[in-house]
This record gives sequence, C-alpha cells and structure tokens, in this order.
Amino acid sequence: MQKANYITREGYLALDRELKYLWKEERPKVTQAVSDAAALGDRSENAEYIYGKRRLREIDRRVRFLTKRLETLTIVEPDPRQEGKVFFGAWVKLEDENGNLYVYRIVGADEFDPKKNWISINSPVARALIGHKVDDEIAVITPNGKMFYYIVGISYTDFAS
Repeated sequence: MQKANYITREGYLALDRELKYLWKEERPKVTQAVSDAAALGDRSENAEYIYGKRRLREIDRRVRFLTKRLETLTIVEPDPRQEGKVFFGAWVKLEDENGNLYVYRIVGADEFDPKKNWISINSPVARALIGHKVDDEIAVITPNGKMFYYIVGISYTDFAS
C-alpha cells in the first residue's frame, strides 16, 4: 500500500519551525556547551562533554530527517469542491453501532496526534472514510473484527470552532 506524503499547512509549518529552532537555537547552544566542557580537560570522564556530543548527534540526525522530509511532503489545502465529502484535512464525526460519537481529523502521517483526535491518512479508519459523505455507513477492519460507523458530520474547520 502506497503511503501518502500529504500534510496540512499547519503541520508543515510546525515541522519547519522545529527545523529552524534546532538549527538556529538548540544546536548553537549545545555546541557552545560542548566546547566549554572540552576546555575543562579530560574528556573521557566529562559527563557534560559526553552528553553534549550525544545531544549534537541527536540534533543532527533530526535536522537531516526534517530537511529531507520537508522536501518530499505535499501541502494539501481544503478545496471548496470537497464540501460534503471526506477528504484529507476533514474533521469527521462518526457514530458507532452503540450510539457512541467520535470526532477525528484526517491528517498526514507526520502530524497525527491521538490526544487531538488527529488520525493519519494511512490509518484504516481514514482509508475507509475517504470519499464518503454524511449518512454513509463505513466498515473498518480491526483486530477485534469488523466495526461499522455512520458518518454524521463533515467539516473542513474544527467542529468546536
């Protein structure tokens, strides 16, 4: 299955902010701390120096990842023609067979956040939702078996706003 390289504008800007912070603020601070620790003498037992070098490697690894990832991502903006159907970036209100309500936002793999109810476009629920409209029933295959949901609302702005 092809993984989508989609991201919302907010998600892209958040990754870009992280990259700039790491490169322009965090890395120079850690580099200075390593330099100061190295000036103290014996590096083999210098915890500040050892930790600082490890932290620099972590920062550099994350900077490389973010730089490459931002080049491959495609920002997807909501299109007025999407109204009424579920596509990338949509907030979707679902009702299960027991009447429980769930609200999810379909976002890119780099920005999913269970605490915010943001699910990845690559998740089984999002894949089942794409292209459907209000009052459609969808089936999602889970480890516990097939689950059925009814789409009771679709919005391209948060339901709370």
